[in-house]
Amino acid sequence: MQDRLTPQNKKTLIIGTRGSKLALAQAHEVKTLLIKAHRHLNDENIEICVMSTRGDRVQDRNLSEIGGKGLFTEEIEEALFKGDIDIAVHSLKDMPTTLVAGLELVCFLEREDVRDAFLSSKATTLLDLPQGAVLGTSSLRRQAQALSLRPDLKIINFRGNVQTRLQKLDDNVADATFLAMAGLNRLGIKDLRVNAVETDQILPAVAQGAITIEIASDNKAMRTLLAPLNHLETELKVRAERAMLKVLDGSCRTPIAGLAQIDGDILTLKGRVLDEDGSNDRSDQIQGPKNNPEAIGEKLGQLLKCASY
Repeated sequence: MQDRLTPQNKKTLIIGTRGSKLALAQAHEVKTLLIKAHRHLNDENIEICVMSTRGDRVQDRNLSEIGGKGLFTEEIEEALFKGDIDIAVHSLKDMPTTLVAGLELVCFLEREDVRDAFLSSKATTLLDLPQGAVLGTSSLRRQAQALSLRPDLKIINFRGNVQTRLQKLDDNVADATFLAMAGLNRLGIKDLRVNAVETDQILPAVAQGAITIEIASDNKAMRTLLAPLNHLETELKVRAERAMLKVLDGSCRTPIAGLAQIDGDILTLKGRVLDEDGSNDRSDQIQGPKNNPEAIGEKLGQLLKCASY
């Protein structure tokens, strides 16, 4: 696939992505950064290939019921294996902690706002919702943390892309919902109902707000091409968070949250694990040298795992 990159033959670099507006915005962001970083790349020789995944097609059930995070990557990763696409752009929070052999995450763009957004026409915060209000979410992490604060809430499944969930809110299917601030920002959505939720109240999903790029491990040309796009601080943070998640055997079936922050050479990682109903709430945080993020994540994962027994 290296010959695709030479300016002489003008062949196309193909980016694989899901088809939602947010996924396309992320793919176009990667395309723009590649063009800025490499003189021989331009609008004409980079193609964005839209792919449908099973996670996108099945909208009437929670991810935990139909297979988890891999549902958003299987078809795209198969295309990487076949060489039908050169790189795949993903929201990192949708990626399993264990990748398919022969594929690798080699680039992490600078992270967007990590916080969740609370949206409602009836309240500005979760605590202000009326007694017994209906909260729409398909995220067990959001459900569990919301119920830990408001056990009276009724939870209903709220699948779909950002626009679909906003429409459901407009149609009064639920009184409130959560979205990621990162997605709203990338789409340029300025909804008056949006209120960012601080991380000390609702801890975000592991790697929330981070875009990653996946390649075939043996594709040295793509590895070299993507190197200038990598944001090291983001990479270190998400590596710590994903290491914690891996120890906890985290999937869409488990309410797990985590967030890493860096101050100087020190990385601080906070993690939280709950039962689906918001009970049995365990949280902890540890610090360590930022250049050893997996060790920090694994240690915190073990601490939280032991606390759950």
